[in-house]
Amino acid sequence: MSIKENIYNIYKKIEDAAVKVGRNPEAVKVLAATKTITSDKIEEAVKAGIKIIGENKVQEAKEKIEVLKYKLPEFVSWHMIGHLQRNKAKLAVQLFDLIHSIDSLKLAEKVNKVAAEFGKVQKVLIQVKLSDEETKYGISPDEIINIIEKIYNMENISVEGLMTMPPYFENPENVRTYFKRLRKLRDELQSKGFSLPELSMGMSGDFEIAVEEGATIVRIGSAIFGRRNYK
Repeated sequence: MSIKENIYNIYKKIEDAAVKVGRNPEAVKVLAATKTITSDKIEEAVKAGIKIIGENKVQEAKEKIEVLKYKLPEFVSWHMIGHLQRNKAKLAVQLFDLIHSIDSLKLAEKVNKVAAEFGKVQKVLIQVKLSDEETKYGISPDEIINIIEKIYNMENISVEGLMTMPPYFENPENVRTYFKRLRKLRDELQSKGFSLPELSMGMSGDFEIAVEEGATIVRIGSAIFGRRNYK
């Protein structure tokens, strides 16, 4: 199927999942995860209705943003969804509207500092680590209450919500418990006075379950563009 057909099907599945649990489908945003995806395919996706582009690597994003600068509508926003190294924070603040992957207090401090230099209030999500996988980044639920308070009060950062990357399972239903935990954690933090409207969770294989559990941003790559060709 074409990129346009894939995107249509994704929005239809989001609508069905949202209605099933009494949510408004329009409360869910589709982020096209474009790691290794060419600029022409990104253009095609935007023409088919995509408004958010998500990149894993700062340098790759920089190259694509330069190529697409005058080709995409102004409403298209770029999000950082991969692990962000502190030495790339300056460029990330220049490039991205929202950084999904604030996974430590030190990274938040660096982002806050460089955002101040640019006179920008950088929108971020705090990445929460809900699994024991060593390859996953994030702040543990036990630490988050202390850390979020410090980040929330930084002048040049606006904490918009939480993000998580659960382990991969053959059966998507096994991921549901991670999505539920993130939503409950968000609700607990909101009850303590933190406004956290965004929940970034769910990818190509499990986004319908994420929508059922409260996702506001789903990060979808292969279901839009097909299997990636890694170099």
